[in-house]
Formats: sequence, structure tokens, C-alpha cells
Amino acid sequence: MSTVLPDRRALRDACTSLARAAAREIMRIYAGDLGERIKADKSPVTDADHAAEAVIVAGLRALTPGLVVVAEEEMAAGHVPTLDGNPFWLVDPLDGTKEFIKRNGEFTVNIALIEAGKPTLGIVLAPAQDTLWRGDADLGADKSDRGGAFTAIATRSAPADGLVACASRSHAIYSDLDIWFRNNGLTVAERIQAGSSLKFCLIAEGKADIYPRFGPTNEWDTAAGQGVLEAAGGEVVTTDGRPLTYGKPRFANPHFIARSKDAR
Repeated sequence: MSTVLPDRRALRDACTSLARAAAREIMRIYAGDLGERIKADKSPVTDADHAAEAVIVAGLRALTPGLVVVAEEEMAAGHVPTLDGNPFWLVDPLDGTKEFIKRNGEFTVNIALIEAGKPTLGIVLAPAQDTLWRGDADLGADKSDRGGAFTAIATRSAPADGLVACASRSHAIYSDLDIWFRNNGLTVAERIQAGSSLKFCLIAEGKADIYPRFGPTNEWDTAAGQGVLEAAGGEVVTTDGRPLTYGKPRFANPHFIARSKDAR
């Protein structure tokens, strides 16, 4: 049985409020003891990951009782949901936990709605900067700084003198990236390192052009950023040019390229 979703604008606004509530929990913990520990997969987790996820998951289940919520820390605890063919949520309550622990501000709250394998709504909030990006397949993409009014954002045309390429703060292997750029005939004029899903948002608002990722990621790492980028006119594709889709086995992503549509 299909689930009827709330009005798109109401849904987007409700998720915006949930992201901001989660960000308040994150910043409360950021100001003190982080409660850092290591998960079974050897990745770090903090009290903020769990506090933010609790806020978001409870809010989404109240907002859309019929939809499955796939959330990173619930997954890590072994609570793996079964998808039922309906739309579902993907939640990364604190993307960039390593950057959070380093206290460099490059971490984000991520909420995405997946419909027919595609992220049709993405909310990305950077709590330390209080900057929020939103993308909706019907409503477009916008951005708010410091809780101010939202303004529309869009990807840019590729610069004639070369692309601005994003790379992960903690995972970039530049030799691999250089080979890939060269093999694809792309000229890179500048590189930007950034943690978490911020890289998708930089492309979405026209501050960068391309972000190749040739390492393991999970669907909750990318869905919200992809939702923002695609609503702003960009795309996220696998290395063979196919759209990056969601609801895959184990929620694992292949290698991908996020880009403005003419950064090729």
C-alpha cells in the first residue's frame, strides 16, 4: 500500500525544523565533552551522533508514520529496516564525525527523502556555521545563513580556465584523483578540501564544480547532498555515467562523481 506524503512545502519546512533541532543538540555537546568512542566498524561516534539522530528519527516517524527511516546509528546497532517499496528516509545525524572531533566545524546534519530510488528532498545543515541548504525536486534549491531568509541557489557553468574540484578532508587520495581528471580530459584550476556533505553544497551554490569520490560511502552519507545538488541543477553519477540511486543492498554506494552538468 502506498503512503500519501504531506504537501511538499510543508514536508520541507518540517524537515528544516528537525535539522535545526538536531543542530542545537550537536552544538550543546560540541561545547563540552564529546563522549567519543569507536564503533564495531572502527569508525568514531560521539554523544552528538546519538542525540541528533534521536531528535530526527522521532520527528520523521511522527511526520510520516508509514515510512521507513534508515538512520546511521540505528544501522550500526543492527537495526536494519526492510524497504517496502514506499518512499523512505535516509538520515545521517552527524556527517563528518572525524571533523566534529577535530572541532574544525566541517560537519553536517543530513536528512533525505527517497522516492523511486532518487533523493527528491535533501536537507543539509552545517551547525557550526548555522548554514542550511535545501533541495526539493519540485521546489528547487535554496540556502539560509545564520537563520536568515532563504535565497535560491544554482550550479554554475564550468569556468573556462579550469574546474574547482572538491575533495574529502579526511579521505582524499590525490594521485587517484589526478589520474582520473587527466584520463577524462578535465583541467582543474583549484582544489577545495572539505569535510562531510559540504562538498555537494559547494557545487550546488556555484562555488565549486566537481567532486569525484573513489572510496567507500553509505547511502546516508550522500543522499541529502545529492538532493540539494540535483535540485540546484547538478547531478551525481557512478563512474559509468549512471545516476547514483538508493535502496541498494546494504545501503552501500559505488564510486561516484558529483558535478554541475557541464563539468565533464
